[in-house]
Amino acid sequence: MEKTIRIGNADVKFKATALTPRLYRAKVGRDMISDLMQLQDALKNRQDGVSFSALDLEIFENVAYIMAKQADATVPATAEEWLDTFEVFSIYHILPQLLELWGENVKTTSEPKNA
Repeated sequence: MEKTIRIGNADVKFKATALTPRLYRAKVGRDMISDLMQLQDALKNRQDGVSFSALDLEIFENVAYIMAKQADATVPATAEEWLDTFEVFSIYHILPQLLELWGENVKTTSEPKNA
């Protein structure tokens, strides 16, 4: 699945497939599924007035980078170089869209069979 998200003045492509967690683990050394669950919890807690931790922000940056790199081979070789191409942007605008993209990727389209 692919999605284009407007960040500042740029349209940025993101991609999520079965390969995404493997790329994330190879590049970041962490489990992407667990990290996405942590980000979902952090986003829910933010509604209760709790802000994102430094680790949450780093996870977000890494997930976004991997999905962008997967969608566009011209994305720089490191997350730091990629992030440096943007002005400051809101995690609150981008994160829900990335979580939605991942959710659409894993959603099943098959109907359960009755026994």
